[in-house]
Amino acid sequence: MLDMDTNDFEDEVTSKPRVRAKVCMVGDGGVGKTSLVRRYTVDQFDDRYIKTIGTKVSKKSVNVFDGYRDRDTEVVLTIWDIMGQEGFRELLKEAYFMGANGILAVCDITSTASMDRLDGWLDRTYRIAGEVPISILINKTDLKDRGSIDEESLRQFGRAYECPFFYTSAKTGENVEKVFRDLAERIIRKETGPRQEELLTV
Repeated sequence: MLDMDTNDFEDEVTSKPRVRAKVCMVGDGGVGKTSLVRRYTVDQFDDRYIKTIGTKVSKKSVNVFDGYRDRDTEVVLTIWDIMGQEGFRELLKEAYFMGANGILAVCDITSTASMDRLDGWLDRTYRIAGEVPISILINKTDLKDRGSIDEESLRQFGRAYECPFFYTSAKTGENVEKVFRDLAERIIRKETGPRQEELLTV
């Protein structure tokens, strides 16, 4: 469920509805989760690999169209980035996924194994957060000449989780803005409507 903060639900200047959505980045260490968040939030990229220690939370707002209310809505994305190591994610999985509204599942285009292991990440997500909107990101397209992930396998994976997949590059910025906006739009479509209208009238 989206966070409807009564203190800032509606922007005082634009009267635009404002909601908060928790987005969790999942995937193995080294696939580029932190780099994607950094590219999206501050439009920067660093070639050096900096391992995420624990969990890091970033924020950025995106305006999307809410078809139910027929108006734009400001979605404040709270983006959670977790260390990819198995032991750590097991330790924090409930706190990390609790209340998630959307998931960006990231794999490395040069590593088929990183895509195969997304199953484990998404199964954990569903058990805790429910069937929230998911996007699969095949990152590091700047290394596509070394790509090893088969597109038919991606299609099958997408059908299994009923979600789209996107090719991205944190280095070049390819599709980075697009994937966050697309996820925000699907979160709004899922979370608004009659159920959300009830929240506004209580």
